[in-house]
Amino acid sequence: MSSTEPRRTALDALHRSLGATMTDFAGWEMPLRYGSERDEHNAVRTRAGLFDLSHMGEITVAGPGAAALLDHALVGNIGGVKPGRARYTMICREDGGILDDLIVYRLGETEFMVVANASNAQTVLDALVERSAGFDAEVRDDRDAYALLAVQGPESPAILASLTDADLDGLKYYAGLPGTVAGVPALIARTGYTGEDGFELFVKPEHAVELWQALTKAGEGAGLVPCGLSCRDTLRLEAGMPLYGNELSTDLTPFDAGLGRVVKFEKEGDFVGRAALTEAAERAATQPPRVLVGLVAEGRRVPRSGYAVVAGGEVIGQVTSGAPSPTLGKPIAMAYVDAAHAAPGTEGVGVDIRGSHEPYEVVALPFYKRQK
Repeated sequence: MSSTEPRRTALDALHRSLGATMTDFAGWEMPLRYGSERDEHNAVRTRAGLFDLSHMGEITVAGPGAAALLDHALVGNIGGVKPGRARYTMICREDGGILDDLIVYRLGETEFMVVANASNAQTVLDALVERSAGFDAEVRDDRDAYALLAVQGPESPAILASLTDADLDGLKYYAGLPGTVAGVPALIARTGYTGEDGFELFVKPEHAVELWQALTKAGEGAGLVPCGLSCRDTLRLEAGMPLYGNELSTDLTPFDAGLGRVVKFEKEGDFVGRAALTEAAERAATQPPRVLVGLVAEGRRVPRSGYAVVAGGEVIGQVTSGAPSPTLGKPIAMAYVDAAHAAPGTEGVGVDIRGSHEPYEVVALPFYKRQK
């Protein structure tokens, strides 16, 4: 198999049998949509959707020095995470640029699972291996050890509860617990990337098809549908959640991205990027960088990543993500704009769409927040 050959998940044949439109995503063949992406999107908002996320990169860090290694390698206070809980964090370069945003699960006192974005999994793995020198911990590439399914949406707790005796009610947001789902051993997590309640199920690849079919059957009466990456993107955009390569990159520090809160300067010891991030924090406090805002179209034209945001004939920012919003019924975008134009309700802001300055309203993120 050549290195250019796309990787396939354990569910590949099943996706094709369901008529999925497949696409190359970060070196993986992944389902883009099964039918209408709008219908899939709305199903997750109102009922439930089932996703294959097996392209995500799982890296196990284990050993007596695992917590100390992760505190050194990442910007978060990982040693402070209790077993069974998870933390959203980032891995940065020495100059403060974001290599990736991550979710780290503490599986036990000396064992962690780092989940990286598919496009950055190798970069994160290499960085963790390099940064592990001198620590009593092993960094293991476990990308082939897991398939990852997610069930998202208001009906997802009831659907999953019908297949497991795990304590889902006691499973908090950003937590994970081992359990059995439809007879399959799984790590059941509750993080989500859609703005809805939902669960992620890490299982062995050989159990993926059986679990997908059990979830599909359990969700029949609740309106569960299979969902592709296309609606996952519009769901996370409505929820104001950043996507690496769009809102996050090595050109930005967490402070530039408005996510300085993930950097924990108070933790003990040095960590990669500390000096540069200290400077970035001071800069952001005195001279705010461009601010990530929401934009809602007054017309019908859809903004795309890279389009210029304009005001008074000047370029004041750049669109990072844009799409029609099924929930709002209008095109929306996230964009970095100059602080002077970042306040919700700022007048006179537009997006340059092929030479035409289309009017947009500046709004606070997220565009959509679920009712608790």
